[in-house]
Order: sequence, then C-alpha cells, then structure tokens
Amino acid sequence: MKIGTTIRAHRLQRGLSQGDIEKKTGLLRCYLSRVENGHTVPSLDTLSKIAVALDLPISQFFAEDSLGQHMNKQKLSDDELKFLSQIRRYSSNLNDSDRKLLLAMVRKFATTATR
Repeated sequence: MKIGTTIRAHRLQRGLSQGDIEKKTGLLRCYLSRVENGHTVPSLDTLSKIAVALDLPISQFFAEDSLGQHMNKQKLSDDELKFLSQIRRYSSNLNDSDRKLLLAMVRKFATTATR
C-alpha cells in the first residue's frame, strides 16, 4: 500500500492540482510531490490536512486499493474511530522515527481490520 499513490489518485479524481492542495493545506507543493512520489511519509496530522483538502475521511489513505473503494463499503466502528483519533492526537509529540513506526503499525492495523 502506498499512501502517496492513493493521495495522487484522489487528487486527480477530483481534478485538483498540487497547487490547489497547497492552498487548502498550507503544505508546500514540493512536499506534496515528495509524498505522492513516495520519497517521504507524512505524519498523521499532515494526512489529516490532506484528507480535509480532498474532502475524505483519513481512513481512505489506508484502504487496500488506490481509490479506497473497499473502505467505502465498510464503515469504521466507534472504537476504531476513537483509536485513530487517539493516534492522531499523540503522534504530534513523536519524533520522526517514532512517527514512521506508528504509521507502519496503523497501516498494518488498517490492512488487518479490512480483511
């Protein structure tokens, strides 16, 4: 699963440029390019900003296919939403290495939960 590819697919599906996302999020276009091309892994806070700009729930980025069609069919439970909210809140206090580890664990959780 590649979050950058998923972000790009949703952005293009909505007819938005990286510049449009930059204006909506305050994230630099060059940073968005690095995310979309898999050169950097965004934090959960950054993913949240991108999700809002794309009018998507953050869970869409953890779906198995590039457009997250599987997640559209399956709603998250209250416990799962609470879990993701807690991760988002606590991730802002982590260093980059720990944040990447946490994101990998969330990906694993999301993949396991959707099966």
